[in-house]
Amino acid sequence: MTPDPALDLFPLAAAILAALACGLLGNHLLLRRESLMGDAISHGVLPGLVIGFLLSGSRDALPMLLGATAAGIVTVLLVAAVRRLGRVEPGAAMGVVFSVLFALGVLLIEQAAARQVDLDADCVLHGQLETLVWYGAPESWSEIATGSMLDSTPRQVWMLLVTAGLVIAFTAILFKELRIASFDPGLATALGFPASVLNLATLVLVAIATVASFEAVGSILVVAMLVCPAATARFLTDRLSRQIWWSAGLAVATAVIGYGAATALPAAADWDSVNAAGSMTVVAGTLLGLAAVAAPRHGVLARWWSGRRIAGEIAVDDLLIGLWRREEGHRLDELADRARPEAVAAATRRRLIVLRSDGDPALTEAGRTEAMALIRRHRLWEHYLVAEAGLAEDHVHEVAERLEHVPITPSADATADPHGRRIPPKPGG
Repeated sequence: MTPDPALDLFPLAAAILAALACGLLGNHLLLRRESLMGDAISHGVLPGLVIGFLLSGSRDALPMLLGATAAGIVTVLLVAAVRRLGRVEPGAAMGVVFSVLFALGVLLIEQAAARQVDLDADCVLHGQLETLVWYGAPESWSEIATGSMLDSTPRQVWMLLVTAGLVIAFTAILFKELRIASFDPGLATALGFPASVLNLATLVLVAIATVASFEAVGSILVVAMLVCPAATARFLTDRLSRQIWWSAGLAVATAVIGYGAATALPAAADWDSVNAAGSMTVVAGTLLGLAAVAAPRHGVLARWWSGRRIAGEIAVDDLLIGLWRREEGHRLDELADRARPEAVAAATRRRLIVLRSDGDPALTEAGRTEAMALIRRHRLWEHYLVAEAGLAEDHVHEVAERLEHVPITPSADATADPHGRRIPPKPGG
């Protein structure tokens, strides 16, 4: 279905701007392990929104913004007070505060509805993207950049545009300070960038973005965008700058795909209408789930494959060590425990061992060199753990057996381990 400028331009713009603003702010909440704080603020500002609305009698931006910002600051202070006075963990404190404040906001909405005021809980939860229709819009997308477009742009879109610009400027200008404050608040404060002030500024921006997004996209999408794009980007990279770019791209993609699905799928499949904010939230969760499973480095599949590869390398190392120890005169049953079929096959492919006519494995020159390095590392670690760390001789073998697979060798001039076994010389020595 071809998008219609009159029906889709402003709703899609509002969705993209709201997703972008919340998605960028979510990075700093995620790095501070305060993603639930964004959830708490997005729910806790509801009473402030309603009070500002009731006092002003209109949905003008300024009174609602002031009320919501005040409620957001109160939420942060209440969470800190509950944590300190109640001595509960941060997640529980946030959950208690935002549940109570959100319930208070719903009650205030019901009171507003009883007074026939144009505000309801459904608007707060799901938003009203469908109301941002451009009446009198041109039929062609090539004709939309006209003066009438500026006059027809809804105030919700203008508010989201200003908010997104403010968030982008905040993230770009204070990138260095925010990065230091997120990873090491103490260092940031010592360098003259008070971490508490930066944290408060971030939370105030979260409150502003929440207020700007509520009427258009609702609280459900706000919460999803504060968490999902940043969490998805975290699976894809370990660099903050790339994470921010990824989160921005994912937020925009979520809005476009989710809005397109909400408008195209019901028409194509003859379904009932689908809420656009809900559709975008589902897309955000789906992208997060895909990243959690298939991310190239931190996904479940990548970690499983990495673990399997490391286990295979350790099995080959154990086989080489067993063959070396057999040559030293150790029992053959120790080798039988180490000679797993997959390890024998992998070592044969790497030409570290050869199979004799009776099927018994034996070290090649390359395998003997590798085994010597492993034995040397193991016995040097045993010597270090006894001589330097002060462990008992009968407590170091299992620790050294794990450390022998790490390519780090402690520096020592010892020729024998604590049990009197010879330490092989350094390769080439």
